[in-house]
Amino acid sequence: MWTIAVGSSVFVLIILAAAGTWVYGAYSMSDPTTVILAGIRIDDSRISVKMPTCQTDTVGTVEVYNSDSAKLLWQASGPKTSAGKRGSVTLWKAADFHKASPTTQPTTLPANLDVSVTFAGVEDGTGDVFNVPRVKAARIPDGQYWTRDGARSATQIDAQLKCNSDA
Repeated sequence: MWTIAVGSSVFVLIILAAAGTWVYGAYSMSDPTTVILAGIRIDDSRISVKMPTCQTDTVGTVEVYNSDSAKLLWQASGPKTSAGKRGSVTLWKAADFHKASPTTQPTTLPANLDVSVTFAGVEDGTGDVFNVPRVKAARIPDGQYWTRDGARSATQIDAQLKCNSDA
């Protein structure tokens, strides 16, 4: 009789431990404190973004989608400027890239822009979705970008990555 009671207790403990581990894993993967912020500026018709990068990262491609329809609005690859290679790009500025299409910005922007970058030589990248009316309404100081947590400089956006090789 004791063996059945001990065996049942051990089985219950194993099930509880497995469930607890699963819940912890699911919670930690969806922990909102690990969200990496990207920044955006909208100055009249000029839209600039800053994606977080480490010193060793080089932007390879930039893609802009209508977040509500998933329609690709713009794609560019091979940034020509050092700022562009480090994640600071002006969207629809084809001259700053080796390849970009289309070359003109839509006359009407969607309510939500999904902007993503992929780093050169790897399949890794980052991105964010920006609410255009909210960004347009914000008063962002020169040299800073709008983020979901307030205005940030390019240096502050990069610093959240805590890169090992950055000085």
